[in-house]
Amino acid sequence: MLGVCWYPEQWPETWWEDDARRMREIGIAWVRVAEFAWSRLEPRRGAFDFDWLDRALDLLHRHDLKVVMSTPTATPPKWLIDERPDILARDERGLPRRFGSRRHYDFSSPAWREETARICEVVSRRWGQHPAVQAWQLDNEYGCHDTVLSWSPAAAAAFQDWLRARYGAIEALNEAWGNAFWSMEYGGFGEIEPPQLTVTEASPAHRLDWRRFASDQVAVYNRMQAGIVRVHSPGRPITHNFMGLFTEFAHAPVAAELDFVSWDSYPLGFTDQRMPWLTAGERAAYARTGHPDVAAFHHDLYRGIAPGGRWWVMEQQPGPVNWAPSNPAPAAGMIRLWTLEALAHGAEVVSYFRWRQAPFGQEQFHAGLNRPDRALDQGGLEAAAVARSLPDLRLDCHPVRQAPVALLFDEQADWALRIQPQGTGCDYFALVFAFYTALRERGLDVDIRRPGQPLDAYRLIVAPTLPILDDATVAALAAAGAVTLLGPRTGSRTTSHRIPEELAPGPAQRLLPLKVIRVESLPAMVTDRLAWGNRVYELGVWRERVETELEPLARFADGEGAIFAQGGVHYLACWPDRALAADLVEHLLDRAGIAWRRLPPDLRLRRRGGLTFAFNYGSVPQRVDEPGMLLLGDPDVPARGVSVWSG
Repeated sequence: MLGVCWYPEQWPETWWEDDARRMREIGIAWVRVAEFAWSRLEPRRGAFDFDWLDRALDLLHRHDLKVVMSTPTATPPKWLIDERPDILARDERGLPRRFGSRRHYDFSSPAWREETARICEVVSRRWGQHPAVQAWQLDNEYGCHDTVLSWSPAAAAAFQDWLRARYGAIEALNEAWGNAFWSMEYGGFGEIEPPQLTVTEASPAHRLDWRRFASDQVAVYNRMQAGIVRVHSPGRPITHNFMGLFTEFAHAPVAAELDFVSWDSYPLGFTDQRMPWLTAGERAAYARTGHPDVAAFHHDLYRGIAPGGRWWVMEQQPGPVNWAPSNPAPAAGMIRLWTLEALAHGAEVVSYFRWRQAPFGQEQFHAGLNRPDRALDQGGLEAAAVARSLPDLRLDCHPVRQAPVALLFDEQADWALRIQPQGTGCDYFALVFAFYTALRERGLDVDIRRPGQPLDAYRLIVAPTLPILDDATVAALAAAGAVTLLGPRTGSRTTSHRIPEELAPGPAQRLLPLKVIRVESLPAMVTDRLAWGNRVYELGVWRERVETELEPLARFADGEGAIFAQGGVHYLACWPDRALAADLVEHLLDRAGIAWRRLPPDLRLRRRGGLTFAFNYGSVPQRVDEPGMLLLGDPDVPARGVSVWSG
């Protein structure tokens, strides 16, 4: 169940034997290697040095450690960049992303794809049948450091080909993009450039297709690597490690070419850097624990696209990291809690980054399970504690079951809001988390689904927003027959980023008869009062005026409707604050007949088969009364502690 990332090329070989022995002692079973090792594997073109990695793999095998072997494409070496500089990606100004860190390549570069195929062939031929190699990781963190988009000549040419294949005729593209506006009509596909350095904002349809193109390039690149590895290492499952709060490419097409998905979990960094909607009080409270939903959300997010439901955490934060605005140490107990939480959500393996803190390079402040002096750090002690508790839990006997609630998530929704936000507060993740947190604070397990996936057997479906809503998703919602919520801006754009002819919510008008006839975004100092039941909410950010014969469930003070329903389908015509999202979730759960209970803000529950896990992110014990036999912990779940019941 536990793994670690290990870099034998970075340490004296005299340490390796001790490393492997101590990994087994603390309960490590899996070791990821070689994702950044290209310069050691091939110091000069064609001059390969395999012996050191042969010895490392043989050593791990002797210690009964299973290896995740990696393709080393995240770090093309200097000699290769000097030989083929067109491999480098370019920023929006057209300047090359230079050598000296990592991920300095262009997904669209023909030269880079050729070199990728070559090195993947070499490493998979060499180690594809090695007995220690039991799985593969392709590359590392596609798109990290803003590298999905490249503004290179190669990307521009590939974009033109992509558009030609998508639209067939330039007249069709001009019509779809609305290029009669501002005299932007093209005479041929060869005239179209990436949407960069325009005087004012570029066409939203142009920008949306540019993002779709770039996303497809990631999927094509991943498919190429997977195909090569499968030929030379048959039977070994293949993965890639995704990231948190990251929507620069659509993940489902990449996952479709994998055997299991994995992601890299850094709760403290995500909370500090990537959750700007949190209050100052929340930031302080969760500075050393991470927000209670940031890791769980991603477990559910990537489990939702995992082939056969198989997924790992490939990199689990083991201590302070180095890349956030501030980097506190995890509170005592949190590494154990994060590990057990991932397993409760269905992870097959939780792998820590890294075995030992590096005293050199860009990540010197990034902790490992061991300190640089080779002594076990807090993360290693807590990983060992997890390993000792796993036999009693018998997790293999408890598969994850379908949750009663599905939350719909779509990277394209985030693209649409960022391309044409209309208001500074329209943050996609803030909206998604308002509903996810509301559900989790009411003790619910949540499945995160993508448009196009089946929605059968869910009793409640929550779509925080789906600006681009296709007929297939509407049909799936109708067929599910579940209580459903459609959030603001749903169905407000077509696939060509136009306002639909029937106005928003577009094809969702087949689910309930209403039409959005006007929208407004509000400055921070302006709020409108909404009354619902015995509560009043002061709401800002976004409002919609709706034309319908339906009687609103809730109205603003000016009489305009805010929440509408027909049958079980609900529409929210405003941007909710967290209080409204929470109350609306309770209303929906009651309509769906789903039992719920309000948990303390720092407590979360998660079920895996016949097990119930309780996770306390708070600083004081929390009482949890669960039926069944207590397998781990105490009914008074300690601060930063975990308890588990069977029954």
